[in-house]
Amino acid sequence: MDGPRLFTREEAERTLPLVRRIVQDLMLEHPAWRRAISQYELLAAGSVADEGESPAVAAARVAAEQLAARIDVYLREIEQIGCMFQGFEEGLVDFRSMRDDRMVLLCWRHGEERITHWHEVGAGFAGRRPIDDALLSEVSR
Repeated sequence: MDGPRLFTREEAERTLPLVRRIVQDLMLEHPAWRRAISQYELLAAGSVADEGESPAVAAARVAAEQLAARIDVYLREIEQIGCMFQGFEEGLVDFRSMRDDRMVLLCWRHGEERITHWHEVGAGFAGRRPIDDALLSEVSR
């Protein structure tokens, strides 16, 4: 497939059961990763550089790295579907689509039942607009 995947609203919504599960996992793992990073930073700040990494600091680092690796797997899964994860706080996912011969983004937020909004590529979540009939209904690629 050449170029990014383009979705109709219907195609994007067919991915939502899987996207929901992945986003839920991301939203659970991200705060845990942030806590692990904070714990590592606190422990590392109290370390003496000449003595190397203590077992507690090493364990905290490994825990943060493991969480980061899991988050990376989830982000890659989102990419493989063909959409883009846009935010840990809101659980935002964008799906590329077409409107009047230009690329736009169908916008879904964790907790929403359906995809009901879109925005221009540079507009972000603040530029969301309700979906209307001008959006792509069939994709040729």
